[in-house]
Amino acid sequence: MTTSVDPKVIVEFMKELASDAGALVASYFQGRFKIESKGSAPHGIDIVTDADRASEKFIMDQIGENFPSHDILTEETRTKSTGSKYLWIIDPLDGTVNFAHSYPQFGISIALMEDSEIIAGVIFDPIRQEKFWASKGGGAFLNGARIHVSDNGELFKCILGTGFPYDKAQSHVNNLKEFCKAILLAQGIRRSGSAALDLAWVACGRLDGFWELKLKPWDFSAGIVIVEEAKGKVTDRNGEAMSLWGQSIVATNSLIHDNLIDILSRVI
Repeated sequence: MTTSVDPKVIVEFMKELASDAGALVASYFQGRFKIESKGSAPHGIDIVTDADRASEKFIMDQIGENFPSHDILTEETRTKSTGSKYLWIIDPLDGTVNFAHSYPQFGISIALMEDSEIIAGVIFDPIRQEKFWASKGGGAFLNGARIHVSDNGELFKCILGTGFPYDKAQSHVNNLKEFCKAILLAQGIRRSGSAALDLAWVACGRLDGFWELKLKPWDFSAGIVIVEEAKGKVTDRNGEAMSLWGQSIVATNSLIHDNLIDILSRVI
């Protein structure tokens, strides 16, 4: 039988776990590491490094030791599944392409889902030493200080974040039309290469909104609870509730949400 967990307590474990995994990733970033193509995308654009695998193993081992009855979903190995009501969703290194190019914009994302609800999440940027976290009903924080989404309600004054799928050259569902419409209406658009950090930056007001297509659960799960606890809004591109395997995400300060959804819906 699985013992119930308190989100406010479990997030403390997650924070320490993210810090340790971040230190491990940073040690690879400062040294040498091996880069491999996953083979799931053209031209080797979808890659994995030694750091991804080392971070994932460390996180999975720690969860396995402390919560052996819980299930785990990760980017690289995608195990284990026993039917537990608790599911850990992990991206051991979000922003691998950035990492591989020594571009210092990447992070570790760890979320815990109970049944169908994400109850806690942590995103850690080991380069800036910025740790974002939230528990359901407990608020959102950056390094101990409570955070809140921006109060900008005019899209033409907003900075948005977005990204593009690995198969952008092969599929027409590649976010290019959406980008071209939004760039004309917003003050600016940034493409950081880390969806997890983009969501964290929406939560703390650095970005007013973010959207992307073809993300996976480990890309956005921690970010959802952090944005929502920072009083933001998260849906799919149609304004519907996010699902674990949803094909799109829109996260905003809530004030521009309907406007951004409308822009994306007009793309043919």
